[in-house]
Amino acid sequence: MASAMLKRTGMVKSMMFKGLQETSRRAFASIAVGTDLLSAAPNVSLQKARTWDEGVSSKFATTPLADIFKGKKVVIFGLPGAYTGVCSAQHVPSYKNNIDKFKAKGIDSVICVAVNDPYTMNGWAEKLGAKDAIEFYGDFDGSFHKSLDLMVDLSAALLGPRSHRWSAYVADGKVKVFNLEGAPSDMKVSGGDIILNQI
Repeated sequence: MASAMLKRTGMVKSMMFKGLQETSRRAFASIAVGTDLLSAAPNVSLQKARTWDEGVSSKFATTPLADIFKGKKVVIFGLPGAYTGVCSAQHVPSYKNNIDKFKAKGIDSVICVAVNDPYTMNGWAEKLGAKDAIEFYGDFDGSFHKSLDLMVDLSAALLGPRSHRWSAYVADGKVKVFNLEGAPSDMKVSGGDIILNQI
């Protein structure tokens, strides 16, 4: 009986993971090469990573997309969430370890964004020792990712609505390069090494 229960539990987990992958693969982003992010996500702001006290002292100020992208060369990557496996072990390090190479190519800023609050993003950035190299932003209500059709339901992993894993090179608000992974657990096309060679 115990063996049957274990087998059934394994089947359920397998089905959940398969469903998670299939759900994520069904979605298609509206963002593409040539997209103007300022037009695609009007009136959308992001929340720079900070401590709670910094949030209070700033009166919970947010950062308009124009301040992030206008007149700048930016590499931005999105991921399912702070403190999650692939995001922590592979995605962020692939950018952190190449930061000098991005700067050498004239990139003004490298940005990490996720559907998390800015306080969680701040704690995570500090844990990874990446805050000095990468700018971390929260998209607490998912408005940025929703505007670009980059949301995915990761309820099967107890994460709820989150961002797909993706990367982009943006010049003056216009998308010049865009990479989207096939599933949240993939890290095949959105890593720092890949986009570094696409700029």
